[in-house]
Amino acid sequence: MKRDDIGSHLPRDAGSAAARPSHILPVIIFSQFTGTSLWFAGNAVVVDLQRDWGLGEQSLGYITAAVQLGFIIGTLCFAFLAVADRFSPRRVFFCCSLCGAGTNLLVVIAPEQLPYLLALRFSTGLFLAGIYPVGMKIAAAWYERGLGQALGFLVGALVLGTALPHLLRAWGADLPWQLVLAAVSLLAICGGTLMLLLVPDGPHLPVGATFNPRTLAVLFRSPSFRASAFGYFGHMWELYALWAFMPIWLLAYAEHSGTSLNLSLGAFFFIASGFLGCAGGGLLSTWVGSAPVAAVQLCISGLCCMLSPLLFNAPPLLCLAFLLLWGTTVAGDSPQFSTLNAQNAPREYVGSALTIANSIGFLITVASIGLVNALLPVIGPQFVFWLLVPGPLLGLWALRPLLRRSAATAR
Repeated sequence: MKRDDIGSHLPRDAGSAAARPSHILPVIIFSQFTGTSLWFAGNAVVVDLQRDWGLGEQSLGYITAAVQLGFIIGTLCFAFLAVADRFSPRRVFFCCSLCGAGTNLLVVIAPEQLPYLLALRFSTGLFLAGIYPVGMKIAAAWYERGLGQALGFLVGALVLGTALPHLLRAWGADLPWQLVLAAVSLLAICGGTLMLLLVPDGPHLPVGATFNPRTLAVLFRSPSFRASAFGYFGHMWELYALWAFMPIWLLAYAEHSGTSLNLSLGAFFFIASGFLGCAGGGLLSTWVGSAPVAAVQLCISGLCCMLSPLLFNAPPLLCLAFLLLWGTTVAGDSPQFSTLNAQNAPREYVGSALTIANSIGFLITVASIGLVNALLPVIGPQFVFWLLVPGPLLGLWALRPLLRRSAATAR
């Protein structure tokens, strides 16, 4: 049985798939991919920065948290000021791509001290708030129906963009890290330019709801929204901390098993495999619903978290298969949680609901990243991902009402 997707509440007065130019979705996906490559650009070269700038081992956690905090603040500011409603979203996307590329590239000439690096990564996070969420709004303007599937590809593009700096670092292992950052910035500029030139404002551009932080109490009195939001929060507890610290885990595995491993390439494939979960989950959700797809993927990633210490004694091929499954599912439920939050938010509070859920979710990532960063020297890489297990467990517990409703609807 098919479910309505998150585009079902949009106006139905004009436009159709037949009238939509065929290049629209590929351009949006490519632009989202290149823009979000700014997210982990600092992580991809952190080993070089630790060597050249004399940064400590815990700088990885600080760099990742700085981007997350910038994104949180940026998202709230963009929502409060209704930036993407007052101005053309594609122009906002373009301007933020240019500015984000600029702050990313400024690391090359910045003083070689951690505070300057954190300030620039925070600024990059601010501008990412005008890329990732605004890209979603641009897609919604072109999709009267089918946005749920499109969202799977768009979040998949975020996943690939997040992984891209690791691939560039792997390809250019002998190149200066400055060139890696320059390449990421150039790609972001190209993506923003294509969005501006090739994707006009769509016929279903949704009118943004006024952001009102005082609706927080109202929102979480809704059992359905509370279930989807807390499921999303459990997912976010695991996702970004896992992405950030997987290179350290891979290094520890390589040393323990005596395996020769390209860490940047390994991190790329682990993160990029999430595209398969996002795209495949988006297609599957049109038939079975978003809640079951999100629950299954969250359950699998949680089990992988629990079993991860056993991988240290696994042969390389088995470890690779396990990590690809983990990478696919840990990100694959992201678009389904976005869909559930939109479906279950009270109609009059959709804008505030999505902004608040997004901001709380990324704030949770700062907490989990900080916890892993602090305890990694104490418990070691082999067991550190056990700290992330509570996220999937609590998320699955929260999803129970939506799963019961989905099962009843299927009958």
